[in-house]
Amino acid sequence: MVEAFSQRRNTMKRYVGIDVAQEQCALCIVDDAGTILFEGTCPTDPDEIVRTINAEANDVEKIVHESGPLSIWLTRELVKRGAPVVCIDARAAHKVLSARMNKSDKSDAVGLAQLARTGWYGEVHVKSEASDQLRLILATRERLIRIRMDIEGQTRGLLKAYGIRLGPVNAGYSRQSFRDQLGTAIKGDHSLEMIFASLIAVHETVCLEVTAIDAKVQQLAKDNPLARRLTSIPGVGPIVSLNFIATIDDVTRFRKATDVGAYLGLTPRRYQSGETDWSGRISKRGDGAMRKLLYEAANILIQRVPRFSPLKAWAMRLVARRGLKKAIVATARKLAVIMTRIWRDGTTFVWTKKELPA
Repeated sequence: MVEAFSQRRNTMKRYVGIDVAQEQCALCIVDDAGTILFEGTCPTDPDEIVRTINAEANDVEKIVHESGPLSIWLTRELVKRGAPVVCIDARAAHKVLSARMNKSDKSDAVGLAQLARTGWYGEVHVKSEASDQLRLILATRERLIRIRMDIEGQTRGLLKAYGIRLGPVNAGYSRQSFRDQLGTAIKGDHSLEMIFASLIAVHETVCLEVTAIDAKVQQLAKDNPLARRLTSIPGVGPIVSLNFIATIDDVTRFRKATDVGAYLGLTPRRYQSGETDWSGRISKRGDGAMRKLLYEAANILIQRVPRFSPLKAWAMRLVARRGLKKAIVATARKLAVIMTRIWRDGTTFVWTKKELPA
């Protein structure tokens, strides 16, 4: 039976801080004035958490817990039970909580309850289940590709000790040419055949799984109207478009399209104090995998897309003025902004200025 969250109105509002651990949570409830009304623990289970809060407080204004491995699941489950829960940025909360003399789950829960009362926190967007499922597919594909690359790299390195150097892998179904080269190179040497037999079998299995998941990703991009619109941008393919959709999840949470660049860590850091004011390298905050994909898309746009557009012309002028690497980063940021605007407007990429709306 799912425990429902109770909201009994009272003159004094209550604020709850939860320090989440694998097995047990530390809870703290404070009032408007910051007075501690309850401190305790309960199992890390949504029903138990709701039951404990309902027993100790009758007018909860806000429940706060930090982002972490269990935060997405816990937030969703508490929301289903009607709890006014907020997931906050753990890095920002750490700076406040670390000011305390002693560190414990109990003291962290007290600090989180006080943060809930004062409102000095940054809320973390909890993505939808559809976005998480898409991210899971894409992350699985990336992990399988890394396993395949590790097997090939390790095999090449081990064989060099025997003077065997494998050539490049030709484009083919499931990288069959790599296994063919390896089989030919070790043929006749029973010890090497025994050692590499398992690697060949694992490599073949991984390659077949990558081929299957690639077909699934291509079909997902084909069936998604937004992904099809995003792939109209030069340099942006199915992988980039689906990753962008899964990362952003809800485009309306950004006030301006240019905010996406900062969200993905593609804007310069700034430090200003007194007479000192400087801008440094990009912040590299946010999703590193998405930032890498945008960088690759920008590099393809600049160096491999033959057809010119206002976007490529702008990027090439930047290459001439600031150099290739800085131009690629700036173009990656611009691609993120364009993808956001296409998402919002329901349009596709415009290749010429004549196609722009009046």
